Amino acid sequence: MARIYVASSWRNPYQPDIVALLRNNGHEVYDFRNPFHGRSGFSWSDLDERWESWTAEQYREALLTDPRAAAGFMSDLRAMQWADTCLLVLPCGRSAHLEAGWFAGQGKRTIILTNDGEEPELMALLATDICVSIREVQRLLSGG
Repeated sequence: MARIYVASSWRNPYQPDIVALLRNNGHEVYDFRNPFHGRSGFSWSDLDERWESWTAEQYREALLTDPRAAAGFMSDLRAMQWADTCLLVLPCGRSAHLEAGWFAGQGKRTIILTNDGEEPELMALLATDICVSIREVQRLLSGG
């Protein structure tokens, strides 16, 4: 069975069900919403409810100096190092794409799960597999 890092977004409604399905299929799965350490996952709103109106300088300052941002980063990075597979679940944001790019650059299996309506992306060719259904993902992970 695989050790899977699911890269996605807090806004993605499919992410929790995909994590549960993968676990039910016997895989070990990192869920950024509920990391291994037992606390809830990092969210910018934990630092400031008005984070969406930050200036670039405020963003950089929080990213570089806030211990909660550092802890969230380290939690995800350790899980990325632990995992042998990344499943990028679209739609998602920039962080998930950076995570998937890191996996591809490390030579680790990188699977993109896309669906109708997603904007095409040329650099998706960095991924080892591109799937259009969770069934395809399941077949790949089971060796079929």
